[in-house]
Amino acid sequence: MIFLLFGCAGSAKTRDQGQVSMDAAYDALSGLDRTLGGEPMGVPSSALPPPAQGTGASGTAPVSGVQNTQQQAQPPSMNSQNKPAWVDSPDTVYSRQRYVSAVGYGTDRRQAERSALANLTGVFGQSIQAELKTVSTYQEAVTSGTIQITENASVQDAITTSVELDSLMGAEIADVWADSRNMYYAVAVMERARSAILYTDLIRSNERIIESLTSMTDAQKNTLNGYSRYVLAATIADANRVYANVLTVLGNTSGINPATMRRGDDYRIVASEIARNIPIAVNVDGDRSGRIRNAFSRSLSAAGFRSGGNDSRYALNAALIMNDADLPGQQNVFVRFIVDVNLVDTTDNSVIFPFSFNGREGHINRAEAEERVLRVAENRIADEYGKELRDYLSILLPK
Repeated sequence: MIFLLFGCAGSAKTRDQGQVSMDAAYDALSGLDRTLGGEPMGVPSSALPPPAQGTGASGTAPVSGVQNTQQQAQPPSMNSQNKPAWVDSPDTVYSRQRYVSAVGYGTDRRQAERSALANLTGVFGQSIQAELKTVSTYQEAVTSGTIQITENASVQDAITTSVELDSLMGAEIADVWADSRNMYYAVAVMERARSAILYTDLIRSNERIIESLTSMTDAQKNTLNGYSRYVLAATIADANRVYANVLTVLGNTSGINPATMRRGDDYRIVASEIARNIPIAVNVDGDRSGRIRNAFSRSLSAAGFRSGGNDSRYALNAALIMNDADLPGQQNVFVRFIVDVNLVDTTDNSVIFPFSFNGREGHINRAEAEERVLRVAENRIADEYGKELRDYLSILLPK
């Protein structure tokens, strides 16, 4: 059974918490066999070819798996060690038949490892590099807990690690070496067979999540909750197609056919239809000539929603409050203002999306100061409300 947990991604992580998360992800990668029923997803030292003499962080052994560079107390040995063969040609040590590999370098170990992981991504080609940017929303949702693949915590940890390292999921640092000039070199690898298992498992888990998100009655579907479900399904579908293309480059699609997978736009089309079928009533207290109400109506329309209606299930209830601002020494008249907004589900009067902003404007008289308030409010609503509403609904807690 798949359990989904959705929520806001607004909680901040401290540096220490992030480090603990990364360490846990590293351990999870090497132990993925306990979840998948296969070999470890990492590249253990026993599975890697023996390194050239003098390699490894200590000058005696290779670095196995993705390493936490901040925990390495000693740098690689600076003695007259021979340069490992992988520095000039990683394929001579990590065969193309079994691995995808790339080398990076830098003035410290962390920089070298980051360079190697970035170069490994480059091996997959520009098209996949560009596509990987499209899955950032999905990865952020997994990292924050908006999406939880609780049937396979190791896969979720692997995604978290890839986000923190800005690398392909399943990529690892297999060895590190430093020359006599204190230049560090690192080799990043992906073991083809094990990575194929990881990506295949993730894709199939995501497909089950999409099925769970989009399985509902028509009455449930034509709600803001239904809209939210289809938007999230679109995000997951986008990620799945990218991961399927990575499988193709690895040379082992494991029964996954990218050509038959649904696109994210297929779900976005449905989400747009749902939005157009949901009228949102707009009510504004303290408005002037309907200007604030019209600004919200235009913003909703630009975001793909329909405004208006007296019997709408959803209502945008706003208030414009203006008060004199007494500023000593100022000749102009100043007005403080607050725009407070709640998008409400009238079936239970619950607030779905709160939104507010405030400020202060001045001019030579009260009327002109209030006019400036209205212009500022209109612009803020146009620039921010629709976008923030869509972003919020994309992580709305499904009911």
